Amino acid sequence: MRAVRLAVVTAAATAAALTAVTGCTEKSDAADGDRVIGVTATDDACETSKKEISAGHLELAIENKGSKVTEVYILFPDDRVVTERENIGPGTKQRVTAEVKAGDYEIACKPGMKGDGIRQALKVTGGSAAKRDPRLDKAVAAYRAYAQTQADETLPKVKTFVAAVQAGDLEAAKKAYAPSRIGWERTEPVAESFGDIDPKVDVRADGLEAGQEFTGWHRLEKALWQDKKIGAQEKALAGRLVTDLTDWQNRVGKAEITPTSMANGAKELLDEVATGKVTGEEERYSHTDLVDFKANVEGAQKSYELLKPVAQENDTALVTELDKQFAALNALLDEYRADKTSYDFVSYDKVTEVQQKELSDAVNALAEPLSKLAAAVAK
Repeated sequence: MRAVRLAVVTAAATAAALTAVTGCTEKSDAADGDRVIGVTATDDACETSKKEISAGHLELAIENKGSKVTEVYILFPDDRVVTERENIGPGTKQRVTAEVKAGDYEIACKPGMKGDGIRQALKVTGGSAAKRDPRLDKAVAAYRAYAQTQADETLPKVKTFVAAVQAGDLEAAKKAYAPSRIGWERTEPVAESFGDIDPKVDVRADGLEAGQEFTGWHRLEKALWQDKKIGAQEKALAGRLVTDLTDWQNRVGKAEITPTSMANGAKELLDEVATGKVTGEEERYSHTDLVDFKANVEGAQKSYELLKPVAQENDTALVTELDKQFAALNALLDEYRADKTSYDFVSYDKVTEVQQKELSDAVNALAEPLSKLAAAVAK
């Protein structure tokens, strides 16, 4: 899920990853800035340098001049997400590449990373769509199939988890909990792009909006590990989890997916790791953070591998660095499980601060070059 805040212990280490530059858009537009929209975010305003742009690749050049950590989104009229960049710290700048078709959109800044945000209209006029290597069309199709497979394979695991909850079997529910989340964590940017599903199934207690009910996986996690009991309310919430994730399963095939959204989604997954898993905040009751961690990395790597043939031609040095850093992070994660084919990881409360710092450094070392992948495939 989207992290609400940066933990003090890892904020400095995470900053390097979260302030990395995504890069430029199409080569022909880089010099004159015609494809760049400046976004100035403050605690009470969201100013954009353009209200209209033609279809194709664009780049948001974001500066947070406020005192709060913020997020910036390009949204469809129904609030589906075109692209986003989270955890933009006060006084920092970030850039993100996206691809848009003709239509009406909104650019939203979310100071404090909560609420509907402060919004500005963006009109995208007709014109030449972003030129695309045919291999990228194949990459999008393959990733769409991957996302659907992850959703399809998640539901039976969720039903196993829910059946244990509804039977009042505490130990069986604990055992089924982490496996039920793997497919979701691998493809979370797709789920988050719909806007309304993630808050129902993956919200943490500190991420609740005013008046929002605490539901989903983490509400049940709290009952199993902290409260150590399953009551009527938990059994009802378990049923709702199946309903909400079935909705996700049915909508995955309709998600808007582009090569740049795949690349940005890979970076988002690393940000999820940096701001939730490494800090131990995501699975604070069960301490199964390393399962989520590995799934996030797998999802990011899947996007990268599908985009890699084009990225290789456009930026060989970037691909060399990404191969190196993915291998290093995966090797480090393997140290926390006896069987490299299983998801039986060490409980995160057994991971020392020194080890957490090592994991954080490895994530940051990958996140920085990964932030440049979208620009590499948009060239």
